[in-house]
Amino acid sequence: MTNTRTIRGPEQRKKDVLARLAQEVDIWVASASAEGTPYLVPLAFHWDGTDIWLCTRLTNPTGRNLHDGGRARLSLGHTRDVVLLDGEVTTLAVDDVPTAAIEAFAAKSGWDPRSSGPAYVWFRVRPTAVEAWHEEPEIVGRHLMRDGVWAV
Repeated sequence: MTNTRTIRGPEQRKKDVLARLAQEVDIWVASASAEGTPYLVPLAFHWDGTDIWLCTRLTNPTGRNLHDGGRARLSLGHTRDVVLLDGEVTTLAVDDVPTAAIEAFAAKSGWDPRSSGPAYVWFRVRPTAVEAWHEEPEIVGRHLMRDGVWAV
């Protein structure tokens, strides 16, 4: 297959990543247990401009892994339009989450976890690394954030 896309510069890639974080409803969440068992699930999310907010049960494997491991890899897109985000995870009770984040999450996803019972907890993922590329020609220059600082 031949790539016919124009190769984007870093500024355009960052702009595209931020637009997708604002617009997309679900994100792939990769985590691992203490024993190294991997888990990959899609979850609804909200991006507030700094953090990615997720909500799931603390009792399921992803909830336990996010809580216990404190790290996650998130992904948007398909294999020809990739966004990978690595982040530090903080687990929060609903009372510790800004109301604006919960309301924006609910409006975007169509689901308000506050009505789903106390088993649901919130996870704030603060990105530490971001990569984005369209197919092989954009592999070079894919690192847009390192150590929590945007490179562009």
